[in-house]
This record gives sequence, structure tokens and C-alpha cells, in this order.
Amino acid sequence: MFRVSNFVVGLANTLMMLLGASAIGYSIYMFVHQDVTDCESAIRAPLLTTGIVLFVVSLVGVIGSCFKENLAMVSYLIILFVGIVALMVFSVFLFFVTNRGAGHVVSGRGYREYKTVDFSTWLNSFVGGKRWVGIRSCLAEARVCDDLSDGRVSQIADAFYHKNLSPIQSGCCKPPSDCNFTFRNATFWIPPAKNETAIATNNGDCGAWSNVQTELCFNCNACKAGVLANIREKWRHLLVFNICLLILLITVYSCGCCARRNNRTARKSVSA
Repeated sequence: MFRVSNFVVGLANTLMMLLGASAIGYSIYMFVHQDVTDCESAIRAPLLTTGIVLFVVSLVGVIGSCFKENLAMVSYLIILFVGIVALMVFSVFLFFVTNRGAGHVVSGRGYREYKTVDFSTWLNSFVGGKRWVGIRSCLAEARVCDDLSDGRVSQIADAFYHKNLSPIQSGCCKPPSDCNFTFRNATFWIPPAKNETAIATNNGDCGAWSNVQTELCFNCNACKAGVLANIREKWRHLLVFNICLLILLITVYSCGCCARRNNRTARKSVSA
């Protein structure tokens, strides 16, 4: 008789196989079509690798649970156990490296501002050296500042100052607040006169700002910090997902252990 635990493991792995096949298919689509952006092309190889690993491991689980192959089930359980341990370690690591960098509240503003020094060294490595050239290109392709170019927010300073900007918009689409630039519109700012002492001369981003719409503050450290804040937010979401995934994997692993015992019992019954 087909046991419940075998059914649960088989069903879970069938769904994971479909997910893996979808990842493989989409990555192949991106390899074949040349009209994808540089940002999209960067995920082709990792997505293909993930899809293949997911498909193969799930296939082993399906063979072990549905066809009662004990060797396949043992192999699957070993892989799953290693995966659970690795996911636990990775989740703890994520918690510590994303524990800093919540941003600074700016008086009278609806948005926060960010600095690279507020983030962990590991996160800062994502925007270091040649990596930033590619990220900056992706930001330009994504037109991250276009949302600020239309409507009331674009033309009225008070509306802009009270808008809840995303971390990337806060860092890349405007000069830092301590530069004391004068608002003309959301993406065009007038620097203070050179003889005004109010300008924050110790902030290199003040000189990096450009009113050229394809540059803006893309060369600023504040922009890097905004990207890091966005990465941090995504990693925090991933941390929550990992915890949910751990619960699911532990459940499937427990069912897998039961399915392995069922397979052994079934073999003994056939032998008898």
C-alpha cells in the first residue's frame, strides 16, 4: 500500500521538479534571446545552475518515494540533510550581515538617507570596484528616477521632501541633504555658492552630483549606500523565506525518513 509519507515526499518533489524545470526553461530563453538587458543576463548562469540542481535532487526524491528505491531515498535524505544544515548556517550568516544599515532619519523629510559605512564589510563588497560599473549601468537601464519626473512631486519642493522615496531613489536621484542644494525639480538641483559656508565640504557626494539626467548621483557613495539598503532589504526578505523553507524541508525530511522505513518494510514483505 502506498503510504502517506511516500505520497507527501513524492508530491513535494514533483512540485520542486516543475519549479526547477521552469527555472531551466527561463534561463535557456534568456540565453537564446539576445534582447535581454545586462541586468537580466547576469542571472542566466546562476538560474540555470539552480534549476538543474533542483530538478536532479527532486527527481532522486521522486524515484525514492514513488518507486520505493531505497538507495535513491537514502541518497536523497543525505542531500536533504546537508541542505538543511547549510540553509541554517546561511540564515544565521544573513541575520548578522544584514543587522546594520537601517538608514538615517532626516528632519523634515519623508525619506531616509544611507551611508556605506553603516553596512557590513561583506555587503559593501557587492558595490566595490568593477561591480559598481555594472550596477550603475543597470540603474540607468531601469530608469530608477523616472518616477520622480512627473506630477506634483517633480515640481513642488514640499511634496518632494515629504515623499517616501525608496533607498535607491534617495541615494541616486538627488544630492544628499547636507549638501544644501536648492530644489528646482526632483532631478535638477542648484548647488550653493562657493562662498557659502553651509555647504558640507567634507561630503564628496556634493561634487559628484550632476544635473545630467543620465548621471545624477549615480557616481555618489550615497547611491552605493542606497543600493546596499535595497540589497539588505532583499536579504532580510530572503531570511524570512529561508526560515519558512527550513520548516518545509524539515517536514519533508521527516516524511522521507518514514518513506525510507516504508520502503524497507515493503521489500521485506516481498521477500517473505
